[in-house]
Amino acid sequence: MRYTNTMKELQLSVHINAPKEKVWNALWEDQSFREWAGIIDPGTYTVGELIEGNEIQFISAENGYGVTSLVEKLIPNEYLLLRHSADTQDTGTREREKQWAGGSEQYSLAEEQGGTTLSVVFDVPAELEELLKVSYHKAFEKVKELAE
Repeated sequence: MRYTNTMKELQLSVHINAPKEKVWNALWEDQSFREWAGIIDPGTYTVGELIEGNEIQFISAENGYGVTSLVEKLIPNEYLLLRHSADTQDTGTREREKQWAGGSEQYSLAEEQGGTTLSVVFDVPAELEELLKVSYHKAFEKVKELAE
């Protein structure tokens, strides 16, 4: 499949009956990240530390494909902005045709109504928009389950 690198912006939010620290941990601690991200792309894991200014890789254990992202802005337990800089293959060691590069993902947590609202705004390749709407919704239901 040839990718057009045309991005669509998707937005998703879910209310979780837990404090934002628990939601943040469910999102970014290694084991829980693997559980929810694996719904989107089986076997997904990260390489690198989630520190502002760092690059981090998100890689699929199944096919070795992934994306390298800059941690552009990070406020622990509140906000994360990732800017995708390269699409990779071979477990992140080589670049591949650009599909996600140039896109971004923003995660925001706001405590309200006795819990936390997780809001996500992210760019997805247009040809994957419908598939990702469904899989991200299921993934964030898993985050909710893990945090509550």
